[in-house]
Amino acid sequence: MYDPQTALIVVDVQNDFAHPEGSLFVRGAGAVIGRINEEVGKAVGRGASVFLTQDWHPARTPHFETDGGVWPVHCVAGTWGAEFHEGLEAGDAPVVRKGVEGGDGYSGFSVRDAEGGEARETGLREMLEEAGARRVVVVGLATDYCVKETVLDAVRLGYGATVLRGCVAAVDLEAGDGKAALEEMKAAGAWISG
Repeated sequence: MYDPQTALIVVDVQNDFAHPEGSLFVRGAGAVIGRINEEVGKAVGRGASVFLTQDWHPARTPHFETDGGVWPVHCVAGTWGAEFHEGLEAGDAPVVRKGVEGGDGYSGFSVRDAEGGEARETGLREMLEEAGARRVVVVGLATDYCVKETVLDAVRLGYGATVLRGCVAAVDLEAGDGKAALEEMKAAGAWISG
């Protein structure tokens, strides 16, 4: 699955999502971190690139319920919650920060303005181009939001995309959201493995 034309994208394995004391803890996150580390090792061993995405929000943003959004305050820049989980072993993989200026920050590829909806790129596509990647493997948190949006953008941009079912976990605001997200990604052209 991994080769020099493949990139592993590790989505948002941060304390607020992956640690039980995080403000938006994703049930099942702890179980996937070890599997993600195994995938990082495989990818590096076979010459694939590894990239990390990181939510990096300002303290005030329309994304948060305190300012009219749907989410509790999470992954505020420079806080413990925004740091990568201590169990994640990704070495010095390049990091793409999203939501920096208060946008929705779901996809690793693009950020949408929370009020006007305008989208702009994060820089991940350019990083993949520089690495010579034609395919991406996506793992991380959460299946039904940031993983899904990253995968849908990857497919839209022409990358072959694979999601490793055993290396993702869902928020499941509504029961079954994670399963529905996997089906949506598959329908868009991604391969769901595992």
